[in-house]
Amino acid sequence: MTHRMRTIGGWGLLWLVATVAGGALIAQAALGRHEAAFGADVRIAHRLLSQQAVQYDAVLATLALLGTPGEAGPDGRPERRLSAVYPAILDVLRRERDGRWSDPRLARAEEASRTTRQPALAEVDLPAGRYTLVAAAEPVSHALRLDLAAAIPWRDWPMDRAASPVRLTVEQAGQAFVVQPGRPATAGGWTLSMQKTLASPSQPFEVVATRQVTWQELPWAWIALWAAAVGLALAAARTVQRLRTARRRAEELLRLGQVARLNTLGEMAAGLAHELNQPLTAILASTQAARRLLDDRPPELDAARGAMGQAAEQARRAATVVGRLRRAIERPATDAERQPVVLQDVVRSALDLLEPECARHAVQVDIDATDGPPVRVLADPVALEQIVHNLLVNAIQALDAVPPGTRRIAIAVQVLGDQGRLAVGDSGPGIAPELRPRLFEPFFTTREGGLGLGLSLSETLATGMGGTLSAAPPGGAHGLRGACFHLDLELA
Repeated sequence: MTHRMRTIGGWGLLWLVATVAGGALIAQAALGRHEAAFGADVRIAHRLLSQQAVQYDAVLATLALLGTPGEAGPDGRPERRLSAVYPAILDVLRRERDGRWSDPRLARAEEASRTTRQPALAEVDLPAGRYTLVAAAEPVSHALRLDLAAAIPWRDWPMDRAASPVRLTVEQAGQAFVVQPGRPATAGGWTLSMQKTLASPSQPFEVVATRQVTWQELPWAWIALWAAAVGLALAAARTVQRLRTARRRAEELLRLGQVARLNTLGEMAAGLAHELNQPLTAILASTQAARRLLDDRPPELDAARGAMGQAAEQARRAATVVGRLRRAIERPATDAERQPVVLQDVVRSALDLLEPECARHAVQVDIDATDGPPVRVLADPVALEQIVHNLLVNAIQALDAVPPGTRRIAIAVQVLGDQGRLAVGDSGPGIAPELRPRLFEPFFTTREGGLGLGLSLSETLATGMGGTLSAAPPGGAHGLRGACFHLDLELA
């Protein structure tokens, strides 16, 4: 009886361990889904708010062009109709030639705008959802008084403002405007958070989002179902074990005969291996002899052999990529398999592949830090090579829009804190400010005939490796005026 109780207790402990482990995995998967949905909603909200902010910069730029009285109608004041078109614009102010602002804050903002050559914030009252944006111009400067609440495009908003558990605010310098209140915080659970700056440099507001996943949101029904399934499986396994024990006792008398038959089978296998060893050895000797005969041919075969070796290496690399794709289709992975990779080696490998393209397009490549200390990052080597290749191909294609003598690509590798950074910049026409918020959208492209998947795929690969891919302001790499991208990965 004591042995039986110990056996039942062991099965019960096994059920408990399996139930807890499976329940933890189910809960983790549910948290992953909540986190993915939270990140997608916040990114969409950030993109919508950034589009609104960039739109105000464009409005001020247009007013600067039409700012001379008499150029846009009898009254020379086209801005009077803006509030009807843009409900978020509460008022449009202007400083005439040799005039002065009534509010000194507007004057200071105008000076800042004249220095930075972009609109500047004059007054910010985020709790009330109001702020003023000033753009310096000649002969007339303009200012927009904006209502942040009216600027939110609720029709395209990804969340239900009243029912969503996500709390989203717009913050700056200790002030905050509550876009949606979200669910009140409670004790326990898990907190998700994300913070991103608006895409407009003139309106550096932070979009801050938090979301608490409570214990009640876990899939308890699935956990209970898993516990029941584990119990049934263990009960069936215990029954099978008892049956196997009885069968093993009944077959104990046949053990010696089975061992004898296994020995005979082993002898047969050894003989078969001996028979196969001879033709395999002959095949190996024949291939080695053929290689030596090829080596005795004219020197042109060395170049052909080197080309074939390179082709084989690339075929293996392609096979690796195809294998990754097949694994992703059969069993999608949530995290890439990371390992230490030297950034400089990846850059050199990508440039070696693209050297004919650079020569054909007359592109000069400037590399910084490839001869310095190796910068080792945690990454999936194949995914990292794909990202670098995409960035360089995009840069080469962008340089077709500038004269051949000015086509340059600048690459820099550096260490920033606990991350390694790869910066790729070019001397092309750059990226229009209004297009920056959409750079990483799938199927968005400014190139005729392009699919718009390169940057989107590269960002997805970078995120899967725990890194980030972002578009930096021009001049970040060797002071070039074109596009510049930063790839940041965790140091190994």
